[in-house]
Amino acid sequence: MKPGCFSPPVLWAAQVLLAASSESLQCEGPVSTWDSGCRPGDDVGSGEVDYLARGYTFSRPIRLVVSYDWLVLQGPAAPIFEGDPLVLRCQAWRGWPLAQVTFYRDGSALGAPGPNREFSIAVAQEVDSGHYHCSAIFQSPGPGSPETASSVAVTVQELFPAPVLRAMPSPEPQEGSAVTLSCQTKLPLQRSATRLLFSFHKGGRAVRGRGLSPELQVPAAAQAHSGSYWCEAATEDNHVWKRSPRLEIRVQGPSSSGAPPTLNPAPPKSAAPGMPAAEPRRPLSPPPSPSSGGPAPPSPLQASDPHLHHRIGLLLRQMQDVRVLLGHLVMELRDLSGHLKLETRKGTAKQV
Repeated sequence: MKPGCFSPPVLWAAQVLLAASSESLQCEGPVSTWDSGCRPGDDVGSGEVDYLARGYTFSRPIRLVVSYDWLVLQGPAAPIFEGDPLVLRCQAWRGWPLAQVTFYRDGSALGAPGPNREFSIAVAQEVDSGHYHCSAIFQSPGPGSPETASSVAVTVQELFPAPVLRAMPSPEPQEGSAVTLSCQTKLPLQRSATRLLFSFHKGGRAVRGRGLSPELQVPAAAQAHSGSYWCEAATEDNHVWKRSPRLEIRVQGPSSSGAPPTLNPAPPKSAAPGMPAAEPRRPLSPPPSPSSGGPAPPSPLQASDPHLHHRIGLLLRQMQDVRVLLGHLVMELRDLSGHLKLETRKGTAKQV
């Protein structure tokens, strides 16, 4: 017999246990039988080994416990995650009638005694984890005395951690550059098919409502995009939703390296003999103030774009430098004209 295969006595014992249970087990899904060999599975967890048969498709294993107690608390067979319903059943031997059924968590009663054998939580949370048990009084037939079931450990697992908001490539982008905000979290492997919806917020205002994409694209960052951002991830039924910590976005102004270089004016030349010296460069006089005497209101360029106003100021200073250079050129032309006239007079005097 191959390792891991069941012998006939073991199969017979398993059939007896299943027959003794009041619950029915059913397996759904396609099954093929091209090879009946079996081998130990690769996935080993919690001290239990799964056995796989080549050519067969198996469901996930469940833990079957057969009890001979008068009262049994039936808990969930599959793992419970946040947002799942949690149902516990207090079962009597052979389904005999019960009275004054009470459910407990960690030793504390969850309500007054009553006839209901089922305790349910519509939307389970992590705080609902604990050790549960039930107690009841058997009606005829039965022992006629209060009975208590053994406790069952119930663990409600986290569906996904609180998301983290990240900015790529940086939370301090340059003005005009593209920025991507990413709301990052992770689902467990057992619930990888769960769909999450993501929303993005700035301060107390929603920037984008819930959607399937965990990213928010900003094609060109501006100063108005600076602020405190956070995101939210939620299930489609809104049973589980979690917020990220806040992320500060600071859009940096344009780099000063892009400003055009200023022109350095040529040093003034000495004036020719007999010619007046050129006047030194004078700064431009400020524009006249309004008649009211108050400060002049900012120009539309100043109010709308300080960077453009700075560029215009540089252009005006360059124009002033050009004006000075033209003045020097005019003085040199006058000097050359005077020398030419003097040479012409000397030539005329020699001919006479």
